[in-house]
Amino acid sequence: MLDVLIDLPWWGYVLVALGLTHLTIVSVTLYLHRTQAHFALDLHPVAAHFFRFWLWLTTGIVTKEWVAVHRKHHARVETAEDPHSPRVQGIKKVLFLGAWLYHKEAANRETLDKFGHGSPNDWIERNLYARHSYLGVLIMLVINLIVFGLPGLWIWLTQMLWIPFWAAGVINGIGHHWGYRNYEVPDASKNIVPWGVVIGGEELHNNHHAYASSAKFSSKPWEFDLGWGYICLLRSLALAKVRKTAPKIVVKKEKSVFDLETVKAVINNRFGVMANFIKEVLNDVCTQELHKLGRKSQEYSLIKRARRLMSRESSLLTDRGRIQLQRALEINANLNQVYAMKQRLQEIWSKSSVTQDNLLNALEEWCRTAESSGIEALREFSRRLRRYELASA
Repeated sequence: MLDVLIDLPWWGYVLVALGLTHLTIVSVTLYLHRTQAHFALDLHPVAAHFFRFWLWLTTGIVTKEWVAVHRKHHARVETAEDPHSPRVQGIKKVLFLGAWLYHKEAANRETLDKFGHGSPNDWIERNLYARHSYLGVLIMLVINLIVFGLPGLWIWLTQMLWIPFWAAGVINGIGHHWGYRNYEVPDASKNIVPWGVVIGGEELHNNHHAYASSAKFSSKPWEFDLGWGYICLLRSLALAKVRKTAPKIVVKKEKSVFDLETVKAVINNRFGVMANFIKEVLNDVCTQELHKLGRKSQEYSLIKRARRLMSRESSLLTDRGRIQLQRALEINANLNQVYAMKQRLQEIWSKSSVTQDNLLNALEEWCRTAESSGIEALREFSRRLRRYELASA
């Protein structure tokens, strides 16, 4: 038996492995993801370098490579150029070969040059962390063997597999394949609660794709972003500064007409606005139409399926889904009108190179149409929309 510094029962080694891998997850989500890739957070140099050093020891990740691959994922999401889209590559390939897909894209010099800007380029990065990226994991192996003996090898293997499986596989794979959606963004991202303790808040993937530059990933009261908890702790110690979080809307009761503040609120929080439209208008009208039909009606099941299809981002519908939706809209005038208003609202904020005055006029016209539609849920939503403003930071 080798002399070791620490001798533990089997469950002690399990706890050590979980603690070390958790620190790695925290380093990924706080340093690589929220700070480096999206500039949502500023870390004190001491904290930033600690996370960078720990990632070198436990993953061999080069900051510029990770940042570039992740930014390209956002820029080319769900296309053939997306480094790891399960819609393109298939869920099995991303789930089990996600690390290979990452390394393949990280070797693309064009990706690094285009998407890797702003990452560390100091002496220690050039001469140690990036130049000898695998030296750190070998040092970690030696440390584990010295401290724990042969169980240290098992701990080290767990460390080496943790990020490739959870980050490259589960988040990039299942996070675009299975789960629930708070926001109908133009990609297939989903939230995969309840894995927050394991992956530090990264499971709130749909929320992140809706508000990529937000340092806080949770948006519902019942969602738990463990990474945000650590950010609050670091902020209390003056080791972190939040640069941006998702915009919040307040409803000004005294307002009755659109102004530029309303435009800013609607455009900056457009995914939240659409989520409200689905909840307050689409679901309400669908419920009313189903109640009119009754369960014995032949149209009932078609309208019930259409309820889900109408809520989805149109670019993500399958051919079969489009056909079913079209059939439902053809037989129900109210649903057809509401869905048309949903598409018109999306078209307003999807236009490029438009002035604030143009947006103001387009939103005002949309509200006039909604309020003269004869559909009460649509009228109420429009009246509420007029009173939107961004909450103060």
